[in-house]
Amino acid sequence: MTAGTERKPLTGAFRADGAAPTLGEYRKAGGYEGLRRALKEMKPGEVTKEVLASGLRGRGGAGFPTGKKWSFMPMGEKARHPKYYTCNADEMEPGSFKDRVLMEGNPHLLIEGMAIASYALEASTAVIFLRWAYHAARKRLERAIAEAYDGNFLGENIMGTDFSLRLHVHSSAGRYMCGEEATMMTALEGRRPFPRAKPPHLSVCGLWGKSTVNNNVETICNVPHIVKNGAAWYKGLSRTKEGGTKLYTMAGRVQRPGAWELPMGTTMRELLEEHAGGMREGYRFRAAIPGGASTEFVLKGHLDTKMDFDSMPESGSRLGTGTVVVLDDRTCPIGTTWSLMDFFSRESCGWCTPCREGLPWIARILEAIERGEGEPGDMDILREHCRDLGSGRTFCFLAPGAMEPLRSALRYFEDDFMRHIREKRCTYGRAGL
Repeated sequence: MTAGTERKPLTGAFRADGAAPTLGEYRKAGGYEGLRRALKEMKPGEVTKEVLASGLRGRGGAGFPTGKKWSFMPMGEKARHPKYYTCNADEMEPGSFKDRVLMEGNPHLLIEGMAIASYALEASTAVIFLRWAYHAARKRLERAIAEAYDGNFLGENIMGTDFSLRLHVHSSAGRYMCGEEATMMTALEGRRPFPRAKPPHLSVCGLWGKSTVNNNVETICNVPHIVKNGAAWYKGLSRTKEGGTKLYTMAGRVQRPGAWELPMGTTMRELLEEHAGGMREGYRFRAAIPGGASTEFVLKGHLDTKMDFDSMPESGSRLGTGTVVVLDDRTCPIGTTWSLMDFFSRESCGWCTPCREGLPWIARILEAIERGEGEPGDMDILREHCRDLGSGRTFCFLAPGAMEPLRSALRYFEDDFMRHIREKRCTYGRAGL
């Protein structure tokens, strides 16, 4: 372990010039030692137990325990083969870019994590489902994959063992819905990206009807360090009982927007005041979306909440992806919410009626309010939609997720809504984030 990766396993080996480390540089920093330990010293089930003991939870937003997810995969000679392992890198939510940072900064870390996970799951084929616009990430991944094949870290009989793995990169056509793992698999099969009904679970009937497990980029990049250094070391990186570090990002009118790898459980106040340098001159913090566009707004009184999966619900929101977007006091919250709802309505796959019809309706109402054409009854219609498009009312989680910022906007910014409707104008003069 190098000094850089001791406290920052995800980004500690990044090169100062922004280029991706070569295979030689990656190995010099301890790269592929986790894969060597897994293949030479551990059985597949032991790798899964180590990941489960580490407390690693999915960094794609849901926060489901990674080791537990792996444990659902049927194992042994009686299990159906081939099996697949997929990485969802279709990062399309507004403000999200943490996975791009990892893929461009250290592609070998993702490749090693996928090889270890595939070994643990007895998968012989792995696929990275990449956002179409990530051209630099694709080039760096393809170069690193070629190096990994040449170095026998991918391909046949890896490191002289019986384990073999083929790894592919697939550039997606670019739809937000493909961030949902079942939809992503439908797209990989070459079909229109609609979500699937569950059960059967994807670990039983996933890609092309075969057992498949999917993880997010950041989740997978943690795996090599866990296997190499052990679950106890990984848990020690965190400030809470949830293991490891987290790649938090912050955008909006702050002094230094960006991404930082920090201990899991870092507060939003520390993120804002110490790492992002506070608000820009002339602007004050009003609220923030803490975990991506599909999470509820939090207020100034929530800034000291620990940003982990268990603590964030205390603020009424979720950690999600840890993608914080700050709303300042000079930006219209109605225009901001309209912008989000317009995005979600355009990205609905159209499979179920509440989502297909409800989201555009909401976007049109918010647009009317923002333009000074709202009516008092609009507030009741918006609240009714929050109920009708809530959890359990639609086929997948896109619409319920979209309702989270709207629901909290109606709660926290009701005075702004009513002033827009009463005065027939937006008093901020500028909409959106």
